[in-house]
Amino acid sequence: MSTNSIFTLFILSDGTGETAATMIRAALVQYQEADIQITRCKNVRNESQIEALVQDCFEKRGIIVYTVASPHMRKRINEIALSKGVLSFDLLGPLLGVLDQFFGMTSGSHVNVLRTTDETYFKRIEAIEYTVKHDDGKVLNDLDKADIILVGISRTSKTPLSIFLSHKGWKVANVPLVPGSPLPEELFKVDQRRIVGLIIDMDSLQRIRKNRLEKFGQDAGGEYASMSQISKEIEYAEQLYKQNRRWPVFNVTERALEETASEIVRVIASRLGLPDSVLF
Repeated sequence: MSTNSIFTLFILSDGTGETAATMIRAALVQYQEADIQITRCKNVRNESQIEALVQDCFEKRGIIVYTVASPHMRKRINEIALSKGVLSFDLLGPLLGVLDQFFGMTSGSHVNVLRTTDETYFKRIEAIEYTVKHDDGKVLNDLDKADIILVGISRTSKTPLSIFLSHKGWKVANVPLVPGSPLPEELFKVDQRRIVGLIIDMDSLQRIRKNRLEKFGQDAGGEYASMSQISKEIEYAEQLYKQNRRWPVFNVTERALEETASEIVRVIASRLGLPDSVLF
C-alpha cells in the first residue's frame, strides 16, 4: 500500500450516517498508515442522489459504504456502483437479511421508522440551535419562528426552561422583562398564543439572586438581590401580564423544571390545536 495516496471513503446513509461512521472508524484502526478522507452523505433517499454520489466517488476513485433501510435503495446503490466499477459494501443489508430469517418477518415493512427517528433528531438539533441563539432577547428579527416565547424578570428560569424544552424539539425564545425598558415591538407582532409569562415569589427570588451573586464572588447585599428591587420588578411583571391577558402565567416558585415545562407544553399545544403526541 502506497502511503502517498489519498483514499476516499464515501458513507451513504438515509439517516445521519453515524452508525456507519462508528463502524468505519473501528475498522480503520487497522489502516493507520493510510491517508484516508471520509465523506459522509446524509439523508440519501432517492436515485438521483445515489447517481450523483456514485459518480463523485468514481471520479475520486473511492469506495462506498452504506447503511440504508430500504431494500430497493440498497439494491440501486449496488447496481449503480457496479455499473461504474466502484467498490461498495452494504453494512446494514446482510444483518437485516439474517434478522428477517430469524424473526420470520420482512424488515422492509418498517423502513420509515429509521427515517422518522432521524427527522426527530434533526428537528431537535434545529430547536436547540434556535433556542441558544434566542436566549435573553439576543435576537428578535425572526421571533415569529419560535414555537414558544418565554417572558419574565431575571432569574425566573427562562434559560433553563428554554434549553429543556429545546431538547424536546421546541424552538424557544426568551425575552427579559426589565423595569424602565419597553418590550420589543417584535413581541407583539407574533402569534400571542405562543407567549408565556413566568413569575416567582419574592423570598425565593431573593434567595436565588443572592446565591448567584455569591457564586460569582459578588456582593450579595447589592441592589440586584434587595427586596425593594425585587418587589419593583415583580410588580412590573404582574402589571404587564394584566395588560396582556392572552399570555398564560406560570409561577415557577419551588417547582421542578420538568413539571413547569410539561405544563407549558400542554397549554401551548392546546392553544395551537396540536396533537397529544407533542406532549412529554
